[in-house]
Formats: sequence, C-alpha cells, structure tokens
Amino acid sequence: MVAITADDERPMLTTLTAAVTASPDIEAVSAFTTCSAALAWAMDNPVDIAFLDISMRGMGGIALAQKITEIQPDCKIIFCTGYTEYALDAMQMHVAGYLLKPITAEAVQKEIDHIKGERDRKKLLAVKCFGNFEVRAGGRLLSFKRSKSKELLAVLVDRNGAGITAKQICARIWADDGSDNKHLNYLHQLFADLRSALKEAGAEAVLQQNGHSYALDTERIDCDYYRFLKSGKPEFHGEYMAGYSWAEDTCGLLWQQ
Repeated sequence: MVAITADDERPMLTTLTAAVTASPDIEAVSAFTTCSAALAWAMDNPVDIAFLDISMRGMGGIALAQKITEIQPDCKIIFCTGYTEYALDAMQMHVAGYLLKPITAEAVQKEIDHIKGERDRKKLLAVKCFGNFEVRAGGRLLSFKRSKSKELLAVLVDRNGAGITAKQICARIWADDGSDNKHLNYLHQLFADLRSALKEAGAEAVLQQNGHSYALDTERIDCDYYRFLKSGKPEFHGEYMAGYSWAEDTCGLLWQQ
C-alpha cells in the first residue's frame, strides 16, 4: 500500500509516520504538515491509505478527507486525533478507521489488517452465466484480447472452484480437435491474456494456480450460477452460457435441479 500522513504538529507527524512506516504492508509513505500540500500530492499520485489528523489548521482533516476521496474514491481514510468528540463526524463519513493519540505501530497495523480483511472479502467480479456469459468488474464489462480468453474464464467459472488442468481445459474448449501440443501452446497465451485482463480490473486474486491445476476463488465472485446452486432460487430460465457447446452438460444438470 502507498500511504500519506498529515498532521500540522511536526512531532506528532514524525511519530505517526514512523508508526505507518513500520508496517510491512506499506510500500511508501509521504508526510505533510499542511492540508493543501497533502491534497496537492493526492491529486497527482496514487494513495491507498491516508492517516489524517482531524484538527489540522486550514481546511481541517475532515474536509481534506472528503476532497481526497472525491479524487481517489478507493483511498481508505484513517483519522488520527487526541479528542474523542470528533468520532461522530468521522463515523458519518464512513471512514476506514479512527486512531486516538498517542499513536503506536501496533494500533496502525490493526487498522491496516482490518482494511486488508475487508478487501479480502470484497467481490472482485460479477459474473452472469444464465443466458450469455458476461463478466464485469467495478460495473464495467471485462475486456478480453481474444474471445477464447473469455471462454477460458467461462470454463473456470463452470468448475465452481474445482481445479482443472491445462489438458482438461483443452479437451473441453477444443473437444473436436485432438492436437494437444498446438492447443497447449495457445492456451498459454490465453492464460497470459486472462491474467492481464484480471490485473487491469484489479481482480487478479481471483485466478489461482496450484501446480498444474487452475481454479477460481469463488468467494471473490458474485455469480448467478453460484447463487442458484446455494439457494435454489429460480434465477435459471433454461439457458446457461449460451454459445459454448461444452456448457450443455451443466445446463442439463441445472434443468434436473
């Protein structure tokens, strides 16, 4: 994570910055004694997490936090203060955390761990299997360089978290052609494309590899197919990944269910 710290009292800023720097999850920290300098930095540089003193001179920490989140909506805000009366204002902003001075490295790490836990639970992809296969990340359709890269992801989604080898993937996608070596080489390119698309969408953690087996972390995916399997609610209307012949087996099982 890339962090900024802001406090108009330099000794406090030094203590805060040292506590943030001590975290192994923090790659870089930029420290500021004014709201304007911190805001200017955030306008031109990526910031994952901001530790802000609430009672700073100038616009104040709360106004600064609002402006930073307007520029960088994914930035997590941790307010730092010696006064508990600011807690209500902080909670109304739905900030990630609230630290009381004096701030320690242990307290900072606890807030960072909480943020990491939230991100680990966050759904990274929204997948539609009923009808045509569609994948979205952050509300936008995932873009693939090749249509087969999208089909590769469809095969992995269909497995519902179970592992599958490269040869098994080839046998499914190219069922009518037994040229394994040719397809295995092409599959290597498809995986590169898929990883690139997932990384661009911030969803690379979805794809997992264990030796020669590939799988998806289904806990990070919001999928109509998975919801149907868990709840049996009538989302299925007869079509499943239309256009992929290998998906007909799963479609038949869904009809039975």
